[in-house]
Amino acid sequence: MPEREFLEPVFIDAFDLDDAWFQCLSQILEKGYVYTITRGSYEGQKRLEFDFVTIRVRKPAHQIIPIIPEGMSIPAPTDMDYIQGYLSYLLTGAKTQTEDYTYGERLVDPKIKVQERVDGKEMIKDLPLQVNQIEEVIKIYKEKGFGTNQAIMEIGMPSDIKLADPPCLRLIDTRVRYGKLNFILYFRSWDLWGGFPSNMGGLQLVKQYMAEEIGVADGEFVAVSKGLHLYDYAWDLAKIRTNKHDFKIR
Repeated sequence: MPEREFLEPVFIDAFDLDDAWFQCLSQILEKGYVYTITRGSYEGQKRLEFDFVTIRVRKPAHQIIPIIPEGMSIPAPTDMDYIQGYLSYLLTGAKTQTEDYTYGERLVDPKIKVQERVDGKEMIKDLPLQVNQIEEVIKIYKEKGFGTNQAIMEIGMPSDIKLADPPCLRLIDTRVRYGKLNFILYFRSWDLWGGFPSNMGGLQLVKQYMAEEIGVADGEFVAVSKGLHLYDYAWDLAKIRTNKHDFKIR
C-alpha cells in the first residue's frame, strides 16, 4: 500500500458514548497511522493514531461507560465508580505536590507560576487567578442569555509547552442551542483505550451538572483531536472488542 500524501480526516456520528468508543476503535484499526513516539508518554513505543478525528455524540447520557460483551476476555476500560471519582477531580482544584496541574485546578482554581526572591533566594510560587470557569460559564448563560460565543473554558496555558507532560484536554467550548447545553472539546492528544472512556464519562457528568444549574436540557458532545490514538499494548484489545481478530494494521 503506498504511503499517504495527505491527512485523512475521519468523522464519527455516534448515538451514545459506548457507540462512540466502539466506532473509534473500529475506525482507527482501518485508518490509523502507525509511528514511533519521539517525545511524550511511552517514548520509543508505537502509536496507532488518527490524522484528525471529529466525534459527534448525540445522546451521551444514554450509555456512559463502554459495554464489554459477555465472554470477551478483555477488561472494561472504566466503570461508574471510577467516573464518579473522576467527576470530583474535575470539579475541585486539589492537586498533589508532584502534579504540575489537574484539569480540575485549571477549571475551577487556575494558577500561574511566578518567580520571587525571598531572603536572597529565587522561589517559584503559584499565583491564583481567582476564577472558577465552570461557575462563570453558568453565570454568563443565566445572566446574559444564550446568544454568545464567549462561554469557553480553557485548560491549556502558553507555559504548558515547557512541561514534560502538558495537558491533553485543552479547550471545553460550550453552546446552548435548541434548549440544550452542548460541549465542544479539543484534545491535543488522547488515549483511546485508557483515557477516552473516563474522560468523556466525567465530562458528561460535568455537562449534566452545568445544564441543570443553567436550567436547560443536557445536550451533545462534539470532540475533535489530531492525536486520538491507541498504544501498541491495546491493539489486540481493540481487535478483540471489534471482532477484527485477523485485521492487519498497516
